[in-house]
Amino acid sequence: MKRAGVISLFCAGLLLLLAGCLATPVERTGGPGSITIFNTNPQAVFRTATSVFAAYGYTPGRRNSPTSFSFERPAGRLGELAFGSHMQTTTFRVNVQLVQIPGTNNIRLMASVARVNNANVAGFESSTQMMRVWSGQFKPILRKIQAGSENAGPWK
Repeated sequence: MKRAGVISLFCAGLLLLLAGCLATPVERTGGPGSITIFNTNPQAVFRTATSVFAAYGYTPGRRNSPTSFSFERPAGRLGELAFGSHMQTTTFRVNVQLVQIPGTNNIRLMASVARVNNANVAGFESSTQMMRVWSGQFKPILRKIQAGSENAGPWK
């Protein structure tokens, strides 16, 4: 009888936890690699992001849409040693997702990082998603994007 009570208590706690996750406002989602930009639009964010990421050695990636874009940078010698393998190049790809916060002109930016072997080589590219803590390294970059594109006006 005690076991059934413990199991039902566990299930109730799990349901409360899930309900809390489903009720989290968009402006507080995304984890360590995320930030909210107030009163802006996707064009302003993309223009600013392109120049900010370029200052850090990134080039625009091929995976771009109105709600997400990517930037890539070669991993360098140390990255090749740590993540590469024989005869493969290694690239870091940062995917930035734009989520409009409902009822506002605010955009939530969420960054995720992947290491890519043989980037943009058809049939040979392989991608491995990095742990979420890697996304936290992009907070200073996201803050510069926020500063450069905030108050650019509503979505067009």
